[in-house]
Amino acid sequence: MAPVAAISGELSEDRVRELVLETIRENPEIVYEAVAILEKRQADALEIAKKEVLSSQRDLLERDPNAPVLGNPEGDVTIVEFFDYNCPYCRRVKPEVKAVIEADPNIRLVYREWPILGEGSVFAAKAALAARKQGKYAEFHWAMMGIKGRANEISVLRVAAEIGLDVEKLRKDMEAPEVQEHFETSMRLTRALGFNGTPSFVIGDNLVAGFVERSELAKRITEARNAED
Repeated sequence: MAPVAAISGELSEDRVRELVLETIRENPEIVYEAVAILEKRQADALEIAKKEVLSSQRDLLERDPNAPVLGNPEGDVTIVEFFDYNCPYCRRVKPEVKAVIEADPNIRLVYREWPILGEGSVFAAKAALAARKQGKYAEFHWAMMGIKGRANEISVLRVAAEIGLDVEKLRKDMEAPEVQEHFETSMRLTRALGFNGTPSFVIGDNLVAGFVERSELAKRITEARNAED
C-alpha cells in the first residue's frame, strides 16, 4: 500500500476533505475523542501554568506588606483570600474562615481586596485598606462582612463611624497610592491564577474557588502543612 503522504499528494484538496468527512460520518466518535484529547491538553497546560505562577509569585501572594494579615502573622500555613464586600458567597464564607483561624493558632490569613462588583465594592475596599492606618482593618472587615444590604458609601461610612474610625482621616487615606497598588496587584494575581470570581483562595499549592466549608478549609490546611514537612 502506498504511503498516506503519497496518496494525499495524488488527491485534490476537495477530495481529501470529502474523505475526511466520510470518515467522520462513519466514525463520529472520532470527533469526541479529538475534543477530549484537546481539552485534556488544555487543562494540563493550565495546571502547569498555575503551578509556575504559584512558584514565581509565592512571596507576593503570602508576604506582600501592602496586604492585611489576620490570624497569626508568624503562622506556618498561609491562606490567601481574594474577596469583594458585595459578594454574597464571601459573606457566607466569613464564619467558616473565622472559625478556622480561631481554631488553629498557626494560620496566617492574608486578605486581598478584589472589588469587582461595582462602585460600592471599590469604595468599601478603599475604606478597608485605609482603616489599616488607624489599626482597625480587622474590626472594619468583620463588621462590613456582617452588614445587611449592599456595601456603598453610606453603609461603609456608617460602619466606620460605629467602630470608632476617624472618618475624615479615612477618606483621605482611601486615596493613598498604595490602595490602588493593592487593587492592581490583586487583579494581576487573579488573572495569572485563573480566578474569575469571589471568594477565591490560595492555600499552599491548592487553588480553591467559591464558597467552601470550614471542614474543607481545614483539609486544605493540613495538606499544605504536610507538604512543608
